[in-house]
Amino acid sequence: NIGYIAEYLTGVGIDLKEVRVVGDEEAAIIAALDALRAAYTYVFTTGGIGPTHDDITADSVAKAFGVAIEHHPEVVARFRARFGEADLNEARLRMARIPVGAALVGDERILAPGFMLGNVIVMAGVPSIMQAMLDLAAPLLNTGIRMLSETVRGDCREGDIGTPLRAIAEAHPGTLIGSYPFLDENGRPNTNLVVRSRDPDKLAAARRAIEAMLADRRAAR
Repeated sequence: NIGYIAEYLTGVGIDLKEVRVVGDEEAAIIAALDALRAAYTYVFTTGGIGPTHDDITADSVAKAFGVAIEHHPEVVARFRARFGEADLNEARLRMARIPVGAALVGDERILAPGFMLGNVIVMAGVPSIMQAMLDLAAPLLNTGIRMLSETVRGDCREGDIGTPLRAIAEAHPGTLIGSYPFLDENGRPNTNLVVRSRDPDKLAAARRAIEAMLADRRAAR
């Protein structure tokens, strides 16, 4: 889910700053939540809200915020309509437990919803369900200007252009310039140069500078 969330947030103008993988351990989940929700505008979690004993994310979020966790009547009613009383067992009811004060993140497509408590958005781990939840959570977020991105093929090794590329980056504030080595179709070392900016004019200017630097390098060979 990391790649999808990163691309999604970039598209709506939210910068992804940190990713953590945390095991099914209450203390570890609470520690990560406490650190991240204090440091960043939003925290997105995926997984751990299912029906089994090791799905402890909802409980851990409740404890991190110091609130109770209860069966949400709307979710219980939804489960009762879907399964009937005979099949509404304890395991399924675990997925109806929501921390007090949390807003549900779900609709008629999603039987067991996620939720948002404070700045923490808790979503399912199954990719298709997580993606639907992210769409539903997005209107609740303060989004920014979309990050634009363009890629220039360097046709050179990364180490050959490190110095001029650094100079270009320093000369173009408001842009982010990254170099990403790869092996080309002939098995030779090559580099993609990626320019990012929320300002299209700054993006275009940095790209032109990179293209000019590469052209000068080819002419000098």
